[in-house]
Amino acid sequence: MDFKTVFGAALLALGATSVQAADHEFKLHHFLGEKAPAHSKMLVPWAKQVEENSGGKVSIEIYPAMTLGGRPPELINQVRDGVVDLVWTVNGYTPGLFPRSEVFELPGVHKNDTAATNLALKELFESDLKDDYKGVEVMFLHVHAGQGIHMRDTEVRSVADLKDKKIRIPTRTGAWVIEALGASPVAMPVPELPPALQKGVIDGAMIPWEIIPPLKIQEQTNYQIEGADKERFGTTVFQVSMNKDRWDSLPEDVQKAFRDASDAVWSKEVGDIWAGADDFGIGLAVKAGNTHITLTPEETAEFNAALEPVVGRWVEEVSSKGIDGSALVDKARAAVANNASN
Repeated sequence: MDFKTVFGAALLALGATSVQAADHEFKLHHFLGEKAPAHSKMLVPWAKQVEENSGGKVSIEIYPAMTLGGRPPELINQVRDGVVDLVWTVNGYTPGLFPRSEVFELPGVHKNDTAATNLALKELFESDLKDDYKGVEVMFLHVHAGQGIHMRDTEVRSVADLKDKKIRIPTRTGAWVIEALGASPVAMPVPELPPALQKGVIDGAMIPWEIIPPLKIQEQTNYQIEGADKERFGTTVFQVSMNKDRWDSLPEDVQKAFRDASDAVWSKEVGDIWAGADDFGIGLAVKAGNTHITLTPEETAEFNAALEPVVGRWVEEVSSKGIDGSALVDKARAAVANNASN
């Protein structure tokens, strides 16, 4: 046997070894592109940590930008039905499906500490939130830095400035916020936002600053608005979840690899990742010539007063499902405060 044949056989053997090295292969599907911080700074490092924890038994291939098909609102059913193994998705893309977890989206619950809210989500998961997640095994939940208001042409400093404006919202709680502010909510997944802004289908959007760079929101808006001390108008809950049957089929050591990569330290780190990406995003918008409006404490108080009924609306809504919404609001606020970073 000549050298080339021996060398070729060795390469084939190495190739076979690399293919067989991972006993458990997973597909993770999500809705943003590879350049989004959620992909590059959160999902990729998390997947690598799981693989490392497993000692090479796990391989996770990430499919961004809905490359496996469908629209973002279909992600939760894709993972529940076993079409994919794992998803990262927005709870609110399927309104009302995760009612308990919505408590963290309410104005006045999450304010400006992303890590604290992430830790609070983890703290209350087993006792209060778990029943939302039938058919999946949650790896971790998180929020973004909070809903800022992005406007094409309107400078907003009072509630009256938003009257009758059409504003993109990510969730039904976001819709309630916009309605309370006298504007008209327009639901759409975030990837559909750029053309809607460009064409004037909407006047503005509720999104964090983090999404500005990947979708070039600075080119489609002129104003970014938030409350005093970076206070936001609610937030959005996300999940990274696995198909429940797939999870149940895994040996304990592989499950532990996922759990260890998704612990409280990671929840805080995810909060820091999103906060950092948010600071970068608003910096980019300002550099592009946009106006970053930070409301005064008095202006912020006017918005907060207008938004107070949103919490009551949510409490009334979930009570019809047998959920003690008032108690859950109190628990969520306390958990956020107890986990505050300062």
